[in-house]
Amino acid sequence: MTEAALSIAGLNVFLRRNGSDHLVLDDIGFEAMPGEIIAIVGESGSGKSTLGAAIQGLLPASNEPKVSGSIRLAGTEIVGAKPSVLRAARHSLVRAIPQDPMGALNPTMTIRRQLRESASGNDGFVRDWLSRVGLADADVILDAFPNRLSGGQRQRILIAMALMAQPKVLIADESITALDFALRGQVIELLRKIAREQQTAILFITHDLTAAASLADRVLVLYGGRILEVGRTDDALKNPGHPYLAGLLATQFDFHTDRQHSLPTLPVERMRLADPGNACCYASRCLIVGDQCINRRPELAPLSATGHVAACFFPDLVQSSVAQYRSAELWPTTTTLKPVDVLLLSDVSKSFTSTGRFGRRGSRQVLESVSLSVALGECVALLGDSGAGKSTIVRLAAGLLKPDSGEISCIDDAPQVVFQDAVASLTPWLSIGEQIGDRLRPLPLGKAERLHKVVKALEMVGLDENLMSSLPASLSVGQCQRAVIARAIIVPPKLLLCDEPISALDVSLAAATLNLLDEIRRRLGMAVLFVTHDLAAARIIADRIAVLEDGRVVQQGDPDAITAGFNRLSMGTILTAIPKTHASTGGRDA
Repeated sequence: MTEAALSIAGLNVFLRRNGSDHLVLDDIGFEAMPGEIIAIVGESGSGKSTLGAAIQGLLPASNEPKVSGSIRLAGTEIVGAKPSVLRAARHSLVRAIPQDPMGALNPTMTIRRQLRESASGNDGFVRDWLSRVGLADADVILDAFPNRLSGGQRQRILIAMALMAQPKVLIADESITALDFALRGQVIELLRKIAREQQTAILFITHDLTAAASLADRVLVLYGGRILEVGRTDDALKNPGHPYLAGLLATQFDFHTDRQHSLPTLPVERMRLADPGNACCYASRCLIVGDQCINRRPELAPLSATGHVAACFFPDLVQSSVAQYRSAELWPTTTTLKPVDVLLLSDVSKSFTSTGRFGRRGSRQVLESVSLSVALGECVALLGDSGAGKSTIVRLAAGLLKPDSGEISCIDDAPQVVFQDAVASLTPWLSIGEQIGDRLRPLPLGKAERLHKVVKALEMVGLDENLMSSLPASLSVGQCQRAVIARAIIVPPKLLLCDEPISALDVSLAAATLNLLDEIRRRLGMAVLFVTHDLAAARIIADRIAVLEDGRVVQQGDPDAITAGFNRLSMGTILTAIPKTHASTGGRDA
């Protein structure tokens, strides 16, 4: 029998946070065969990225990790291995596409030098891989430093770095969240081809169920550090056996979602469990919870002959629970305001100058004669491919860059920005509570009132107040994104600039964030510029959509009219037409 590329058994991981040990991964066990693609899905904080780090032997030393169980990479044991064994494994057996593209690249080195060091290849080899991940202008890319590239371009460079090494196991941690729809399809097809041709086992860590449906052979659902469901992709996503996966599917939004009502989301915690270790970890939020769920921990049990298993006492009731996620709450009425433009760009152009090889200087036009306005109480979504200039407009509007020509008018002296790279926008040595509360300093508030406002801001974005004392490094990327949003809205600005604010969030939290942003701007008359590559999100939240292409606004108008041509990408369509072109390797279930 073919040896598993990855075999995990009885894996437990404790990490020390805020002075105590926390069980982050609880009795994890599964195998990935050569050429198999497994989607690891679940909410932010469920343990997905920790699992990826454990497989690489890269758990953060600052959290004093305690690991038990077994992780075998092509027969090599990782748990308890010597540093030399781990280094050798990371060189030839396992590579990762990290979630944070800016943090993973060296800001002092050109892309050319970093790619050569990663793959020890010549320029022709490097250029070929840049082309395969959709980066056509190789000379500009290779001579650039990371800060001169968009988030999507940086993400594709990291994908190329990982794939060049031809590893036995590839861990793709939210590897397509920064990419537009067209590039997502291209990267998904590339990953499928790599798995098939190189027999690389791929762990596709994601919160994007649409991407999981179109790529993976199997889906593994992680929540609270436990495996709740595993099954063939078509079986699990069409017939979920656990209420958690059913809830994730029910809260997925697409081009057919009702724009008049708030989006359905997963329930918040509805009870406190006396003994979380001896109960279903999802019991406190479950809509079909029973006494067994609170007093006994469910084990994975078979649901079908295809190897579909779920850890639920009531799998027959799962489908009936979906109807409870339909929202009947209308959006609040927008505060009546005079039609005043908070932000106005008139014929704005911007280019960047870079120094290439042998000291040659070149100029790249990023924006050309862009005119755009956002009024009080209005949300304008700015759509465009990666590298189209969306983030540059955000930085110009925030006053972080100056235009080469044209005029920018903003009536808000201090517009707030929710940046795409949430981790980099937080100060690493300050606690989350300190950073959120910093915007309250100019206000005449007492200590208790200040603390209350910080707690309420955390609650509004779905973060527990216990995270106030945590440093950014101990939070997931999704949690950092929510903390950045809380910091921006704790004192509501006249203009909120959102640069891909939901790209790092799972579907339920993305829906909750859209609900939150829309409610705040409607009630307070706040202007919002919402930069995104998510067409469905743009349609739901925006009053008007502007499409940016090659630095020019090529289309503006009603959200339904703009997105009408993309209905084929809806969740329902994708789930009923899951591609069968990738090889099924018959990997063993958990």
